[in-house]
Order: sequence, then C-alpha cells, then structure tokens
Amino acid sequence: MTNFAKEIVATMKIEQIYTGCLAQGAYYIESNGEAAVIDPLREVEPYLHRAVQDKATIKYIFETHFHADFVSGHLTLAKETGAVIIYGPQANPAFDCIIARDGQEFKIGEITITALHTPGHTLESTTYLLKDKNGKNHAIFSGDTLFLGDVGRPDLAQKADHMTQEDLAGLLYNSLREKIMPLADDVIVYPAHGAGSACGKNMMKETVDTLGNQKKMNYALREDMTKEEFIQEVTDGLLPPPQYFPLNVKMNKEGYEHFDKVMERGTQALSPQAFEAAANETGAIVLDVRHQDDFAKAHIPRSIFIGLDGGFAPWVGALIADVEQPILLVTPAGREEEAITRLSRVGFDKTLGYLEGGIEAWQQAGKEIDTVTGVTAGKLKKLLDDTSVPVFDVRKDGEYHSEHVKDAHFTPLDYINEHLAQFPSDEPFYVHCAGGYRSMIAASILKSRGIHNLVDIQGGFKAIKEAGIPVTDYVCPSTL
Repeated sequence: MTNFAKEIVATMKIEQIYTGCLAQGAYYIESNGEAAVIDPLREVEPYLHRAVQDKATIKYIFETHFHADFVSGHLTLAKETGAVIIYGPQANPAFDCIIARDGQEFKIGEITITALHTPGHTLESTTYLLKDKNGKNHAIFSGDTLFLGDVGRPDLAQKADHMTQEDLAGLLYNSLREKIMPLADDVIVYPAHGAGSACGKNMMKETVDTLGNQKKMNYALREDMTKEEFIQEVTDGLLPPPQYFPLNVKMNKEGYEHFDKVMERGTQALSPQAFEAAANETGAIVLDVRHQDDFAKAHIPRSIFIGLDGGFAPWVGALIADVEQPILLVTPAGREEEAITRLSRVGFDKTLGYLEGGIEAWQQAGKEIDTVTGVTAGKLKKLLDDTSVPVFDVRKDGEYHSEHVKDAHFTPLDYINEHLAQFPSDEPFYVHCAGGYRSMIAASILKSRGIHNLVDIQGGFKAIKEAGIPVTDYVCPSTL
C-alpha cells in the first residue's frame, strides 16, 4: 500500500510517496517546471505521471545511498526521462552518473539541493539539503542516515572489507553532529524509511518531523552523548542483515532488467498443465500470495505461502533470499501485476508466470492439493488443560520475550530453517504468531520440508490471550 503526503509552498512542491510494505519513502520535488526524484521505487510510472500533471521535466534523480532493502528505479527513470542520476562521495556505480562533491549544489527551478556527505550507514550515504528560493534551509532528505526516533544501522551488507560495524557507527556519529545537528530546529526531516523497516531498530510510526523535535526525543541526537556511548547504543542488538540485502545492493550498483520486461514475463497466464510443467522444468518455487485462510483450505503441495496482505516483500526477501530463484505465482484474481511489482521491488525479477484460474482451476484439472490443519485457541486451551502439548512461537525475539505461552518453544520465522530439528516428527505440534499470517508462512515452509504433523493456532497470540491460555508476565519491550 502506498500513501502520499504533500507539502506545497511558494515556488515548490514536495511530495512523499510512502510505501507501507517496505516502510519506504520516495520523494518528488517540483519547482518552476523542473523536478527531482529522491530514492525512487522500481516502478517509475507514479513519478512520470506527476511530472506530466505538473508540466515539469524530471531533471535529477538523487540517490541517498546504495539501497539494500529494495531495488531503486533510478536506472529506469533515467532512461525514460533523460534525468541525471546523482550519488554522494565514494559511490562507485557501474553506470554513468554524477558523483557529487560534499557541498555541491544542484538547481531545480527556484530551489537548490545541496549534497551533504553523511557516511555511517554506508560509506557513500548522503543527505540532501533543500533550500528555498531565498536560500533558507527548508528540509533534509536524510536517507538511512537519520530516521524518526532512530538512525540507520551500520550496513554490514556493503561495508568496506577493512571496516567493522563499530567503525561505521563512529562515522555516523560524526556525520550527525557535524552535518545535521547544526541545522536549525525548523528544518523538516524526510527520512527514507519508517517503522517496520529492517534498516533501523526503533523508528517512529510518523514519516515526517522537524529536526528540532528529533533533537529532543531521538536517543541518537543527545547533545551530551559521547562517541563511545553512541557506538554502543547503535550497535547493541544489531542482527545480521537479511540474505537478500547484498543482492539488492549489487543490482542497484550494477544495473538490472527493465521493469517492463519483468512484468511481461511474469504476467504469462499458465494452465494447470503448463504451470506444473514449468515448475518441474525450471525448479521454480510455487509462491502462493492469497489470504492465509484460503491457503489453509487448499494449496498446491510444497508451495510456499507469503500473502500479499501482509509484510509481503520483506518476507519474500528474508525467506526465499536468492533473487535469481525462479518463481511461479498463485494469486487472488486480478492481483497478478501487484504481486510481480512487489517482488521486483526487492529484486525478485524471475517470475515466470501465474496459475490461470487459480487454485480452483488446479482442482478442476484433477491435480493434487494439500491443506493446513488449524485449531481455535479455545480448543487448544481445552487440550492444554488436560495434557501437555508442544507449542511453537514463530514471532520475533522482542515479541516472544515480552510475553509468550508458558513453556512455548521459540522458533522465529526469520530463522525457521535453523530450527527444523526442534519440531517433533511423530506427534502433533501447534504453531502460532501474533495474528495468523506468519504462522501460515511457517506452516508452508515446514510442509515443504516434509513436516506435516503441525497444527496452526488460528488467530495467533491475540486469540490465545483472549482464550485464557496461561502466558508469562508481560515485560515492556523497551526494557529488554
């Protein structure tokens, strides 16, 4: 889902185009018939449409850094418009662009954008400072350098070989204090990500704020903070990046296939027979993106469920990982292009087609189906009252340690393949997440590995608590 926030002041327009699935903010800026786009998504039609509406020419495409969590639309947008791509110092892409000097200015109509080199998240990370027609500092587009409530994690997906995450964090400390914190409190902060992104730890749900407010409440901008304290707090609890991050970085640096070709290949409607043949011939993963309840009722054996109506793209990246993996889709009717688009945003371009007629056509063709057994939390409570049954919690670390079913096993979905040996081989076991989405992903992965004696707890932890199943005492996540 994409949301829009727009700021229109004299002589300029700033529009934040926020995509919830990726928790990502791209920006369209227009002044006096000239426009710029900052950190565009893979599909560029929204930016082209805005420029046509404004009768504007897209002059520049600014990249705050080499993104790891999504594939940028910079190359496609440059090809479509003739706009110049701009990166900050120390960037080394394999295509023509401007490598801006620290402090270099770029005119867009009556406004100016200045490149402020702010290494720390990555070495080439750059914040773009927008000045109005009078030369007053108006806003910063901070990329992954400064988030609302947090700062970008030192990005181990693309650090230099000789650097540690502590080294990067030290650079980030200097960048914040030398380039960003000296700016006036009324400067607006437009970050590249919000809550839910893997690029930070504790981001706010808001997506726009003033720098003054961030100086008051963002832990990383404390005036009395030493560099050692900053490094400790920023790197504390830092998990390894998802496996697809380095692959996205590679695509952003070296190039990728045009989105139109990806869409053309992916929207091939395949009969059940052709679909099955393609899966056998190519080794493609069958990815079912319907609602979890529909998947539970009937799905193609060994297919993987990751529903569109959830954190789709990040979970694809985390669990499928290899962007070269061929994919065949089972989708809700009419949502094929949406699925292909959202896969391409995180670099999964090898969609080979979708099942024409959906699971109904598969069944009508006499093909085998599978199901996922489910149980209500109320029935589970009766079972637990009478005996001890194994319960597996696939939520994230903070969720589990904050509160969980007493004696439940912790097998986080992110690392489910590392926990396969923990699951019983000969007795039913019960799996849950917060609401049912992630547990169905886990169920599909386990079944694809030949583990079929699982039972999904419908409604997840919310239903478990409502049913009165004993849970541990609540611990606020911020104190963990």
